[in-house]
Amino acid sequence: MKMRQILAELMSKWTLWLFVVLIVNFNLNLALADFPLVVHVVKNGETLASIAEQYYGDAKKEAILVAENGLEVHGGARIVAGLRLVIPSVGYHRVAAGESWASIAEKYYGNPSRAFVLQEANPSIVGSNLPEGAEILLPYPLRHVADQRDTLERIAKRYYEDAGAFSIIRRFNGLRNPRLFRGQVVLVPLFNLILTEGARLRASQNPEQACEHAASIRSLQERVHLEIPVIQEYLREGHYVEAIAAGNRLLGNEGLDVEQRTSILIMLATAYIALENRELAVQALIEALRLKKNLSLDPRRVSPAVRSALEEARRRLASQQSDAPQSQAASN
Repeated sequence: MKMRQILAELMSKWTLWLFVVLIVNFNLNLALADFPLVVHVVKNGETLASIAEQYYGDAKKEAILVAENGLEVHGGARIVAGLRLVIPSVGYHRVAAGESWASIAEKYYGNPSRAFVLQEANPSIVGSNLPEGAEILLPYPLRHVADQRDTLERIAKRYYEDAGAFSIIRRFNGLRNPRLFRGQVVLVPLFNLILTEGARLRASQNPEQACEHAASIRSLQERVHLEIPVIQEYLREGHYVEAIAAGNRLLGNEGLDVEQRTSILIMLATAYIALENRELAVQALIEALRLKKNLSLDPRRVSPAVRSALEEARRRLASQQSDAPQSQAASN
């Protein structure tokens, strides 16, 4: 009887979690659909600031690239050569007969109540009647994942450089309570996210390929945002085999950034230690050290056994790297 109660509780918990995930994912898909998609492959020596300057003419817009590509969710905004970044920008819409501000808002943002941003972005069109054939600018709905320090004012300051503009974000998201929780997704409508002429020219040279790559990367980022918390929950609940399966499934994707891949490897090591397989834990941490050689683990969150495995991984990797030149010399 007790086992049935436990199973019922687990099913209830996961059914609720799945319902929330589906709702969030559905809303985000509506909000991010039909906007121009551009992909940039990072080259050696590039930074987020230099890429923002290249595409927007403004290095300060690197914060937008960080949020769009999920580079801060797992502890940093580092980029490496070969990483594919989605470059977001505003869209444009040609008004058809019978369309209204509300119907266009529902089409692009999933909710007619968001029409006010369209009106603010197109001040030359006065009133509620839209002239057929007019081209209107569509502010880009940037997805921002809140951390424990975030407030609406802080988010507004980051993207608008004006904390007082928080009311736009609050209204766009229909937030009655200004308090945010960690992991909450907030959509930030960006009015001036316009590509430079050179960036538009490059994007127009192969638009189908750019859209395909960008859509693939965006889809992967959505999966990562949804699945990493699931792995963390598996670890908290003691479902280590499930955590390992989910982690390895994510690692099979080439589009993960350094921070995401490192975080997953650490979670795998944690699960392996719990299952008393220290060797696999050490191997996972060696891979993590190849990505971040100065990797350290917070003793408040990570067990002594996992930290011990990290130190062993560090010693083994150093030994492998010192042996490599000798092996190469011998072969020559």
